[in-house]
Amino acid sequence: MVVLSAHDLSVVKSDRLLFDKLNFSVEQGGLLYVKGPNGAGKTSLLRVLCGLLDSESGEVNFKQQAIHSVSSSFHHQLVYFGHKAGLNLRLSAIENLDFWCKQHEQNVSIEQIYQTLAELQLVGLEELPIGHLSAGQQRRVALARLWFKSSACLWILDEPFTALDTSGISLLMNKIADFLRSGGAVVMTSHQDLELDYPKQELVLEYRI
Repeated sequence: MVVLSAHDLSVVKSDRLLFDKLNFSVEQGGLLYVKGPNGAGKTSLLRVLCGLLDSESGEVNFKQQAIHSVSSSFHHQLVYFGHKAGLNLRLSAIENLDFWCKQHEQNVSIEQIYQTLAELQLVGLEELPIGHLSAGQQRRVALARLWFKSSACLWILDEPFTALDTSGISLLMNKIADFLRSGGAVVMTSHQDLELDYPKQELVLEYRI
């Protein structure tokens, strides 16, 4: 089944055409890796795919239906991870993740949150204010959401490896691979070479003047 598809997608930003008549599809278990230099439109593309930014023309479909016509179902089955972690710096990791799970109607216990943070090598930091953690630790807390949204069949990840050390990258790579093997679909960008032992499509965006 095709989970996400783009048809003749064109996006303009600040009077500059980022890309024109883009077409692709991502099936269950499929990984689309978006590459290109800064300013080529990678983040804009991902925001369009999530419905956060309007395209100049074209259409994005989720399971063969336009995303705007199935908005509630689409967002229930989507996890979008952008440049910003989206964490309250005054709250702890536990409080941030508990709030996020409740907001997204995910039945996740406090014990499960502790277990996931331990898996992410954050033992002893669970109850500290997020603002006291390093950038890499904050990134791990934010990425923990991928462990919790069981309703998701699509992950859209914008530079998810930013600020992660080698062990953090390895943990996330393994999680992405597990999600793909379970039938999930992933669209992602990264400045790093994607050393993931899993078949992938590559979409290369070029900088347009």
